[in-house]
Amino acid sequence: MKKTGFIAIVGRPNVGKSTLLNSILGEKVAIVSSKPQTTRNRIIGIHTVGENQYVFLDTPGIHSPKNSLGEYMVNAANSSMKEADAVILVADTGKDLTAVEENVIAYLKKSGVPSILALNKIDMYRKEDIAAALAKYSEKHDFNAFVPISAKSGKNVSELLSECVPFLSESEWFFPEDMVTDQPERQLASEIIREKILRTLNKEVPHGTAVVIEEFKDEKTLIRIRAEIFCEKASHKGIIVGKNGASLKLIGTYAREDLERLFGTKVFLDLWVKVKNNWRDSVGMVANFGYSDKE
Repeated sequence: MKKTGFIAIVGRPNVGKSTLLNSILGEKVAIVSSKPQTTRNRIIGIHTVGENQYVFLDTPGIHSPKNSLGEYMVNAANSSMKEADAVILVADTGKDLTAVEENVIAYLKKSGVPSILALNKIDMYRKEDIAAALAKYSEKHDFNAFVPISAKSGKNVSELLSECVPFLSESEWFFPEDMVTDQPERQLASEIIREKILRTLNKEVPHGTAVVIEEFKDEKTLIRIRAEIFCEKASHKGIIVGKNGASLKLIGTYAREDLERLFGTKVFLDLWVKVKNNWRDSVGMVANFGYSDKE
């Protein structure tokens, strides 16, 4: 008997939501970095085991938005919770509750949607810290399950998946058995390039970048990709390009390595950098770069 269910993965920025999704799937479908607000779009990860198909919704970190892009990201996270059959709240074991966790818990109480608390990064804390965090959250809400995990190492991730089984219901699957994400190849390529920008540059500049794939040609033994990196200021363009093009070359090298692993073939990557002043503050530009709720 086939079963399926939609499960939203939510939490504040940089708690490990995307790392958890990649760990569950055993493949990289969501980009990760040490910087908060890495994920911008809702990403669907599909995990099919036996007769069960889990459809995970990896969401942007919930935060107080400061621009149109931030508002889009928060709306994407909130709408995912409303559409899901269950919610996994990912929290940093050693951090106190914030308004983010309080608001998610308030929604869980009001809606009655089943939920799991995933206390992440347990490899960084003592057993006493984990116990204290469990006690703190159990006072706040009667979660269906409490699972301490390390998304990075994979510890207890299989246990977390087991706790999701009761959330599945009898239904035909929504996706083919071998499908792991709904992201098209262009979006995957765009996100991988953006991840390398986040990892290569250390200032605020990376958060003001967007990547648009202008050309994607699959020539069987070679994929040609032309991508445009948009930033908000001319000074930012100089930082992204770097002295004699060194930074852009490094970004391209790292991105190409990941893209070749992802697509299983050689990749020719052509990167260009352009300026769109303060694009994150413009609803129209945010939508033009693919961050829109409209189909």
